[in-house]
Amino acid sequence: MSKNDEQIESEEKESGANVEGEKVEQPASTQTQRRISLNGREFVLVGTAHVSAESIKEVTDTIESEKPSTVAIELDKKRLASLEDPEAWRKMDIIKVLKNRQGFLMLANIVLAGYQKRMGQNAGVKPGEEMVAAINKSKEMNIPQVMVDREIATTLRRAWSVNSLWGKCKLLSALIASAFSKEETDPSEIEKLKQSSEMDSMMNELSDYMPKVKQVLIDERDRYLASHIWESQGDKVLAVLGAGHLPGVEENLKRLASGEQKSDCSDIDFVPKKTVAGKIASWIIPILIVTLIVLGFIFGGKKTGTDMLKTWILNNSILAAIGTLIAGGHPLTILAAFVAAPITSLCPAVGVGLVTGIVQAFVGKPKVEDMENIQNDSNSLKGFYRNRILKVLLVFVLSSLGSAIGTFTAGTTLVISIKNFFSKIVDFFKNLFNH
Repeated sequence: MSKNDEQIESEEKESGANVEGEKVEQPASTQTQRRISLNGREFVLVGTAHVSAESIKEVTDTIESEKPSTVAIELDKKRLASLEDPEAWRKMDIIKVLKNRQGFLMLANIVLAGYQKRMGQNAGVKPGEEMVAAINKSKEMNIPQVMVDREIATTLRRAWSVNSLWGKCKLLSALIASAFSKEETDPSEIEKLKQSSEMDSMMNELSDYMPKVKQVLIDERDRYLASHIWESQGDKVLAVLGAGHLPGVEENLKRLASGEQKSDCSDIDFVPKKTVAGKIASWIIPILIVTLIVLGFIFGGKKTGTDMLKTWILNNSILAAIGTLIAGGHPLTILAAFVAAPITSLCPAVGVGLVTGIVQAFVGKPKVEDMENIQNDSNSLKGFYRNRILKVLLVFVLSSLGSAIGTFTAGTTLVISIKNFFSKIVDFFKNLFNH
């Protein structure tokens, strides 16, 4: 066969014709599927709603009909392990979670999982069931599977770290709203989420309300997913993804094929560490507080210094204790908050929430039924107070919040107190420099 003949045959294959010249019908892209041919490889992207019965059927039917070389799944290894071993949560150590500074992360995971579970109840579908179906069907057909998503912990931590204070407040309010929302979702509404017009509208709303969060949750993951799909083995790769990722993943795959973009994602696969400036900044407030109190003793006298010290202690102690009380903490936990808050507020390395969370976990030790009911209990305020694990997290959050408010109010009061002896400080430094 001449070189020209080979080229014609290759073009015929790419255009959907066989070597005899007969047209082979290739399935077209649809609202929930994208079919892309790039550099001699074929990529079939199947968009799902994570609590959709129709998505489960579509995923299994498409794998069966397409018979791909590899099936790529929008999961990371840890989420895969939790889906394959539903009893894994029994091994969770709440104290270890708090010591590793993962209290907020765990709470966010529980709230999001509970929200998805609630959405799928009317449809009779568990969150992520279409991913499990894709894995099972692939195993049944002896097709290799690859997990192509970024670790959820990395994603959530990046979403938190890139946000401003105002952005963090909006993110927290969205989590709280989803935790206690009583809105019921009809199965037909879930299916609509897979339509491009509905999804575009949601993405635009997210981009307007929380642009930094959208950048991390959607844009970065689109690139990450596309890169790992691109690196998957075989000439035909079928990827099972949330419908919201279809446009972005397709665009990123095209950039990878053209060489415009590299598949290395190391720049978005880590949690940004605090810079030296950030670490120094975290100590500025504690140093400033101590300095103000010391100046109070030196220039304001023993009574003024003592009053300032009391202001610092009582503001932190009382508000942290109130936060713990509101969370339903044990009396010993409330006492721990009262004692620890003024000290931990001066030490960025240890927060009062760590202290109160550990004390609460010891005095109200979580039981097996708390772990079994954690997602159901996270859907109501009453459940948060009933479930011992959720109560530990609630104590952790509200005592931290109380102490933070106490730090702000006490710090403001201390700064105002300086005016009573500010002239003495000025005179001292004048005399010092004049000599």
